[in-house]
Amino acid sequence: MWFQMVSLVLDVVAGLLAGTCLLRLLMQRQRISFHQPVGRFVFALSDWLVLPLRKVMPSWSAWDLSSLAGAWLIKLAQVSLLWLVSGGHAPWWLLPWFSVLSLLQLVVSALSALVLIYAVMSWISPHSPLNDLVSRLVEPILRPFRRLVPLIGGIDLSPLVLLLALQMVGIVLMGLQMGGLR
Repeated sequence: MWFQMVSLVLDVVAGLLAGTCLLRLLMQRQRISFHQPVGRFVFALSDWLVLPLRKVMPSWSAWDLSSLAGAWLIKLAQVSLLWLVSGGHAPWWLLPWFSVLSLLQLVVSALSALVLIYAVMSWISPHSPLNDLVSRLVEPILRPFRRLVPLIGGIDLSPLVLLLALQMVGIVLMGLQMGGLR
């Protein structure tokens, strides 16, 4: 019971901090303005980690590697703390691997949430400023699926196919993580 409570708190805190680093990465990649409330929130939660990393880690093309490294470091800290609390049964040298898998699981979960928000907002609030932000984050990921899945009766089912693909990736990631524990 103690371990589950610690795990829950670490998962929420690390998910929020690493998620904002990843959101910062995507928002910068898509050149989304940080002058809106979501952008200010992302900066407020991630500046303490990303700005020092930026001094030693340059951007690559349009990708802010310091944001990605910040997200990975947060997940590494989470995995390491959980490893210590659980008694350190897995080999310590697997911790970076587990943190990569944990970060990828966060990406899958965050993309799933963004796709769901995108689909709901396109129906109930298509002219919201938040919808513009979510659209600019989700559209590049949906584009290949839209080429594969035609409109059916005027309804775009590509978000559903993307969600299905994300869930399959999540299952593979969980299998890889469980395989590393054996």
